[in-house]
Amino acid sequence: MREQIDDSFPKRLRKSDGWIGDARHSARKSDHNPDPNANFVVRAIDIDARLSDDKGLSAYLADQIRSYGKTNGRISYVIHQGKIASPIFGWRYRTYKGNPHNHHIHVSFKKDQDKNSDFFHIPLLGGKA
Repeated sequence: MREQIDDSFPKRLRKSDGWIGDARHSARKSDHNPDPNANFVVRAIDIDARLSDDKGLSAYLADQIRSYGKTNGRISYVIHQGKIASPIFGWRYRTYKGNPHNHHIHVSFKKDQDKNSDFFHIPLLGGKA
């Protein structure tokens, strides 16, 4: 997914991008922590919200990722701007009480998709709707 985002937004900022968790993440359960039982796979990425000069674009991308998760089954949840969406409430957004993720979009992936490297068909990333 990050490669598709980079291809779609080559001039985007990457300061808030993330993948492997820091010491703070390792002290708790987090999809940013490498899974020692699965060849140290990391199941989360953070994408800097500054994709372009359009400040609303990150919310639009987060919503397209949410919609994709609703129909595809590869994504566990999406967090952005104080809201989380997951299968728990039918992929509807609800308030997220942790880190609001205002500076980046957090995407977590399902464990059973570790070996799936298929293209993410997300419109803003060049995919079919």
